[in-house]
Amino acid sequence: MSDVLSIVLLILAGAVFAMSEISIAAARKIKLRVMADEGSAKALEVLELQQQIRQFFAMMQIALNGISILGGIIGEQALTPYIKQVISLFYQGALLNQVSFILSFICLTSLFILFADLLPKRLAIIMPESVAIRIVSLMRGITFVLMPAVFLFNGLTNMMLRLFHIPTERTELVTTEDIIAMMDAGAEDGSLQKQEYQLIGNVFDLDVRTIGSVMTPRDQIIYFDLDDSSEEISQKIIEQPHNDFLVCNGGLDNIEGSIESKEILRLVLKGELAEIHRTQVDKDLFYLPETLTLSEALNAFKVATQPFAIIVNEYATVVGIVTVKDLLSSFMGELITHQDEEQIVQRDESSWLIEGLTPINDVMRCLSIEDFPDRTQYETIAGFMIYILKRLPKRTDHFIHQGYKFEVLDLEGVRVEQILVTKIK
Repeated sequence: MSDVLSIVLLILAGAVFAMSEISIAAARKIKLRVMADEGSAKALEVLELQQQIRQFFAMMQIALNGISILGGIIGEQALTPYIKQVISLFYQGALLNQVSFILSFICLTSLFILFADLLPKRLAIIMPESVAIRIVSLMRGITFVLMPAVFLFNGLTNMMLRLFHIPTERTELVTTEDIIAMMDAGAEDGSLQKQEYQLIGNVFDLDVRTIGSVMTPRDQIIYFDLDDSSEEISQKIIEQPHNDFLVCNGGLDNIEGSIESKEILRLVLKGELAEIHRTQVDKDLFYLPETLTLSEALNAFKVATQPFAIIVNEYATVVGIVTVKDLLSSFMGELITHQDEEQIVQRDESSWLIEGLTPINDVMRCLSIEDFPDRTQYETIAGFMIYILKRLPKRTDHFIHQGYKFEVLDLEGVRVEQILVTKIK
């Protein structure tokens, strides 16, 4: 009976060590840090043990192998007599001892596999952090007791690894791919909402997309000319009620400064004509090169007092204008953009209307297209059309890419205004 009790204790010990091995290894550091910040001392112990993972695993292998060997020695003596008595009721031939031993081995192995391995490891995988904080103190104590053997076997292992020129330490790096994989997993199981998933994905695009993908292009900039009449100025403010307007002298290549629309509104409220006086023009303008990424542009606005920036190319020619709202909308999306400003409108389950200035990353995300060719050559879907066609597009020009038909639907001069994208069945 004492042998049977020893088997039970060995199975329990094996279960504890198996749960410890899986739970300590699978416990997520991010969640443990949150628990530690909330005052959990056990979570902090688990993090410390994970930092000494080599010693922990060495102790674990020593313990598990010791339990397995003891189980084999004691088990054969403990179960074989009982199984032999049962079998002798039906069979008493020359192979009685061998059959009893084989059945004893099968029963003992099955008990260890089920109760000392599979079942505890499944429990540890389901709730690794909960199991880890409950057994961490015990595991640290056993590791300390077995430290001489741990140092011996770790030393021998390191010697073998160095002999084959294999690193002895694993580099802990959290890459962008790791975070994206976690995002995808969270989106699939529903723990990450669609809006949250898109927002985080847009943040990663800040270092990839250039400022040209969100700016208002040159031909769409509304500005005041010093020669504009009162009626022209009033009409521009009515049609395009912006807070600030550029003031030019003969065109965008000769910018005098900027003026707030409220300055003109004050004149109108006083009964005067809507005119621009040079004393009202703010000559302190903020310029940015078109090669900046969105992340760099946001950093530049941190030290700027102006609400907008003029975008210039390498020849100092004005190519567009961008506001802080434009930069924020690039990753905040619908959180700060009105519904009627959507650049991608789904007509039905297999077709979309897309504005020409829509960033190519937004198109990729909406249509679930993994890649576009030579992404560095263009920023928008209109730029993609021009790049593929190798010329300025005409209405009804089209081509097929990744199972989608891209067709020019509307043009404004030479600018691509709208594109129809249809999924080919």
